[in-house]
Amino acid sequence: MGFKEFLQRRSLKARDDRRTRAAELTLRESLYPICLVTVLFFLWGFSYGLLDTLNKHFQNTLDITKSRSSGLQAAYFGAYPLASLGHANWILRHYGYRATFIWGLCLYGIGALVAIPCILARSFAGFCMAIFIIGNGLGSLETAANPYITVCGPPRYSEIRINISQAFNGIGTVVAPVLGSYVFFAFDDSKALQNVQWVYLAIAVFVFVLAVIFFLSVIPEITDADMAFQATETHANADDKPFWKQYRLFHAAFAQFCYTGAQIAIASYFINYVRDTQPLADDALASQLLAGAQGGFAAGRFIGVFIMRYVRPRWVFLVFLTMCIVFIAPSITQRGWTGMSMLYVTLFFESICFPTIVALGMRGLGRHTKRGSGWLVAGVMGGACVPPLTGVAADSRQTAFAMVVPLCFFVASLSYAIAVNFVPAYRDPADAFSTTEVGLRGHHTGVDEETGDIGTLSEEKAVHAEIES
Repeated sequence: MGFKEFLQRRSLKARDDRRTRAAELTLRESLYPICLVTVLFFLWGFSYGLLDTLNKHFQNTLDITKSRSSGLQAAYFGAYPLASLGHANWILRHYGYRATFIWGLCLYGIGALVAIPCILARSFAGFCMAIFIIGNGLGSLETAANPYITVCGPPRYSEIRINISQAFNGIGTVVAPVLGSYVFFAFDDSKALQNVQWVYLAIAVFVFVLAVIFFLSVIPEITDADMAFQATETHANADDKPFWKQYRLFHAAFAQFCYTGAQIAIASYFINYVRDTQPLADDALASQLLAGAQGGFAAGRFIGVFIMRYVRPRWVFLVFLTMCIVFIAPSITQRGWTGMSMLYVTLFFESICFPTIVALGMRGLGRHTKRGSGWLVAGVMGGACVPPLTGVAADSRQTAFAMVVPLCFFVASLSYAIAVNFVPAYRDPADAFSTTEVGLRGHHTGVDEETGDIGTLSEEKAVHAEIES
C-alpha cells in the first residue's frame, strides 16, 4: 500500500448526503469508537478540574480578587460558543466527526504550549489567553463528542451511553484537584508556578499523540442522512421542520446555559467556600475536599446510569435537578461542615444533568443533529457568565451568600426538566427513542476497512462478487 493510498483511506471528509447505516450500529460494533471518544471526556474533565484549582492558586500567587480570578472561567467557557457555533461546527458539518476531534486536540495542545511562557512571566492576562485557546479546543471536542456518543449505537441507550462517558469526565475532575493539592499548594509560590508549566507540557504531549491516534483510527462517520433515517425509524420526525423552528432544542440550550453556569460557579468557589466557612481548613485540605466532592459527582453518574436502566431518563433528570435546588439552598445560610456537606450532596445530584440535557435536547433532530449539537454545547457559555456574578457577590458579602446566584440559575434550568416530562411536544420524541429497536438487531456487516463506512460499501462488494461469479 502506497503513501497516497494510505492518505485516501484516512480521508477526513465525509459526505453528509450519503447513508452509511452508522446510525444502526449495534452495541458490539460501537464499542471501540465509544471507548476512543470517551478518552476525550476524561481530558476536558481534567482540564476543568485543574481550572477550579488554579482559580484559588492564582488568588494566592498573583494576589488577585475572587471576581478577577473568575476571568479563567470567562476565558475558558467564553470560547465554547465561538467553537460550537463557529469553526468547530463548520468543520463538523463539512468534514465530519474525526476531523473535528483532531482539530480540537490540536488547539488544546497549542493552548497548553502557549500557557508555559505566560506562567513563566507570571502574566494572568496571558494565561487567560492560553486558556481561551484551550477552551476553543475543548469546545470543538465537545461539539463533536457529545452528539457522537449520543448517536453511536442503539438510540434506546443514548442517555446511558453519554452518562457513562461523562462519568470519566467526572473522574478527570477528581484527579485534577488531588494533583493540585500536592503540586500547587504544597510548595512555595515560585516552585508551584514551575510545577504548573510542567503539567501543561505533559498535557500538550498527550493530546498531540491522541490526535495522531484519531488520524490513524477507522471509526464510523455518522452523517445527516443517517440521522434523518434514525428520526424516521423512531417516529420522532421533528426534523421535517426548519432548523429555526426546533423550539425544544433552543429550550434545552437555555437550560444548558443556566445549569452549566450554576455547576461551574459552585465548583469554582468551592475552595473559597470551605476557607470562608471552616477556618480550620487550609488551601491544600480544601482542594482535597473539592476532589472528594467531584468524586461524589463522578459516582452520581454511575449511579444515575444504573437507575436509568429501569426508570425513564427524563424522570431521573427531573428528580436530580430538583435535588440540586433543595440542597444548594441550605448552603447559603449554614456554615462549617454542615454547609460544605450540602455542597457535596449538590454535586452528587448535578452529575447526570449536563449529559442528559444533551441527549434529550438532540432527540428527533434528524438532519439537524450536527447544527443542534453546536447550540447545546454553546450553552456551556453559562460557565463564563455565572461565576463572575458569583465572584462579585462573594467579594461584597461572603462566598456562602454568593451561592444564591447558582440557586437562581438552577431554578431557571428546571423549566426544561418540567417541560420534557409534562409537555407532550417535548415528552413524546424523548419516549419514542426509548422504545425503538434500531441498533438492537443486525442490519449491516460492520465497518469497511477502506473508507470507514458502515455496510454500504460491503453490500456493493457483495453485489460485484455475484456479478463476477
